[in-house]
Amino acid sequence: MGLPEPAPVSGAGCSLAGTAPRMRLCDPLGDPSMFKIEALPAFTDNYIWLLQDDAARRCVAVDPGDAAPVLNWLSAHPGWQLSDILVTHHHHDHVGGVERLKAQTGARVYGPAAEKIPARDEALSDGQRIEVLGKRLQIIAVPGHTLGHIAYFHADPDQPWLLSGDTLFAAGCGRLFEGTPEQMFESLTRLASAPDHTLVYCTHEYTLSNLRFAQAVEPHNADIAARIGEVTQLREAGRFSLPSRLDIERKTNPFLRSEVEAVRQAASQHCGSPLATNVAVFAALRAWKDRF
Repeated sequence: MGLPEPAPVSGAGCSLAGTAPRMRLCDPLGDPSMFKIEALPAFTDNYIWLLQDDAARRCVAVDPGDAAPVLNWLSAHPGWQLSDILVTHHHHDHVGGVERLKAQTGARVYGPAAEKIPARDEALSDGQRIEVLGKRLQIIAVPGHTLGHIAYFHADPDQPWLLSGDTLFAAGCGRLFEGTPEQMFESLTRLASAPDHTLVYCTHEYTLSNLRFAQAVEPHNADIAARIGEVTQLREAGRFSLPSRLDIERKTNPFLRSEVEAVRQAASQHCGSPLATNVAVFAALRAWKDRF
């Protein structure tokens, strides 16, 4: 199963008419007419993604586990309104700031229907579509990390992007706290069906540690080695390693490479028995990573 078929659009008083602003990524400056996505660090390794429409001076917070980074940003940008909050799943480091932000800004809260999300205004299910800041977002159910986890996909033909929460990480995937390997494998397969140039906005800076595991699985993969060098330079310079891009994930993320013979052999060798299916390879990789 790939990405779901579109369902009717809903949103916080948004209209589908007109042309959305051109996208510019992770750039806190830029032309006032542009749409931007900025990372607000939280805790030790979380990112709260802040979607911004400079022309309307409105923004949207994604998975605000802590209200302070968002409130600090709003304080530094007078005249801006937090219009919406998007939640991917119920873990505290993704929802801990929701109630305070809603109380102080009146933002509308979206979250998965299958989970208990604080202060949620609209419960979302697979295949629904919403609109925030003039951007249509498709809801994709991605159980595995949690049973009700959802992702938000913007299918712009020029620059699609994905808010993947704790399902698809840069060079990794989330732990299976509630779901099964079969569920997570299917969820990742659905996300991986998006276009190659899709930008992936996950919510943790795990890239370098994930790549070290990827290299243990595929020590002769030149793309992984090159990516380790690039990410190491970024992190040493105090820069973020995100967003990622889906074509890069297909080359360097072992959890999207269960069908690759070298990955299958490594997983089989690690668990001490031949693995007959891609799901079995994925399950072995996830168990290996849990103890890596």
